[in-house]
Amino acid sequence: MSPPTEASVRDEVRAWLAQNWSPELGLAEWRRRLIESGWGCPSWPEQWFGRGLSPALAAVAEDEMRAVGAVSVAQFGVRLLVAATLLEHGTDDQKRRLLPRLLTGEDTWCQLFSEPGSGSDLAGVTTRATEDAEGWTVTGQKVWTTSAQHAHYGILLARTDWNVPKHRGLSFFVLPMHQDGVEVRPLRQMNGYASFNEVFISDARIGRDGLVGPLGEGWKVALTTLAHERRMADSMRNWGRLQLGEGRIYEELKAEYAAVMEPYKWYAQRAGRTDLLLERAQRTGRIDDAVVRQDVARALMIERAAEWTAARARAARASGQPPGAEGSLGKLAASNLARAAARAHASISGAAAMLAGEDGPEQGLIAEILVSVPACSIAGGTDEIQRNIIAERVLGLPREPSTDTDIPFRDVRRNVSSSR
Repeated sequence: MSPPTEASVRDEVRAWLAQNWSPELGLAEWRRRLIESGWGCPSWPEQWFGRGLSPALAAVAEDEMRAVGAVSVAQFGVRLLVAATLLEHGTDDQKRRLLPRLLTGEDTWCQLFSEPGSGSDLAGVTTRATEDAEGWTVTGQKVWTTSAQHAHYGILLARTDWNVPKHRGLSFFVLPMHQDGVEVRPLRQMNGYASFNEVFISDARIGRDGLVGPLGEGWKVALTTLAHERRMADSMRNWGRLQLGEGRIYEELKAEYAAVMEPYKWYAQRAGRTDLLLERAQRTGRIDDAVVRQDVARALMIERAAEWTAARARAARASGQPPGAEGSLGKLAASNLARAAARAHASISGAAAMLAGEDGPEQGLIAEILVSVPACSIAGGTDEIQRNIIAERVLGLPREPSTDTDIPFRDVRRNVSSSR
C-alpha cells in the first residue's frame, strides 16, 4: 500500500463524511463513529483510535472536518493533556478503558498536581499513596484544581517513597473522584468566579489498574503532562469561542460546552483580550493620545511575536517532534502579552478601568481583565519556572543551585507538616 498523501487523505475524509456526517445525529453517537473510524484523532496510533498519520496530514483531515461543520471529539478542559499522557505512559488496558469515554465526553477529568505547600516546586508534593495488596490508599490535599467539582477522574501526583530524593519518590495515578474519600471545596477568586477548588483526599482508594507508568517514576510522567500544557498556552486567546450550526448535534454540543467550559469562561480575559484594544482606542478617541497609541502598539507587537512563537511550536508538532522548551517560550510570551494588554486597557480607560459591574467600561469587562491577567503568570508553571527552563534547556546556562534534590525527601525542610 502506498503511503498516504494530502490528496488521498482529503479524498478519503470527504468520502467518509459523505456517508457518516449528519448534524441530526446525537453527539455521543457521532463521536463514537469518529473514534471507530480513527478520524477523530488521525495522528494517534491505529491501535488506539487513530489513523497513524503525520501531524501535517492529520491537519488536512481536520480541515476537511471543519469545512463541513463536523463536530470534533471532546477536547474541552484537560482532556487533551490526559490523552497525551496516557498515550505515552499508560498501559494497554488504561488506553482501552479510559480513552474512548474521554473522547466521547462521557467522562470529565481534572488535574491534581499543585498543593498548598508546594506550588512551583511541584516535586515537593506531600500527598502520600500507601501501597497494599489491592492498590493504594491516598491522603493529602490539592489546590487550584479546575473542574474538580464535576470530574469523574483526576490525574494525581503523589508520593510513594519518602526515603529517596524528591523527584524519584513520586508516582502518577488515575484517581476516581466519585468516592467518599474525596471532598471538593470551591475557591472564590477576586474576579468573581469560582473556577478552582481545594480537594481534600482522606484515605481514598486507587486500584492496581490506577498506576500510570512505573512506580516511583511519576515525575517523568508528569513532565509529559506539563509539556503539553505549556504548548497549549497560546490557545487561551481563543477559549470561550464556539462555532455552532443548526441541528441536534449542535444543540447537544452547546449544552456540553456550557457545562464543561463554565469554569473557563474568563480565560479569554486572563489572556488580556488584545482583540478589543484597537477598536476601543478608536471608539473612545483615546487613539489620539500618543502614550495610549504606544501602549496599544506595544501589546499588538508582542501579540504578533507570540503568534510567531506559537507557529514555531505548531511546526515542531507537525514535524513529529516531542514537546520541548518551545512550550516554555510560548507560555512566557503569553504572560508578557497579557500584562501588556492589561496596561493598554488601563491606558485607554484611565481610573475608570477599576470600576466593576455595569458602571465600568465595557460593562465591567475591563476591570475583569485587570484582575484576571495575573493568573496567566502563575497557571501552568510560573514565569520564573519558565525562565529557568529556557535558561537551562535553550541557552545552556548552569542549573539553578539546589539543596534538596540529592537527599531523602523525609529530610527536606518543608513548610507543612506531613506524617509518613
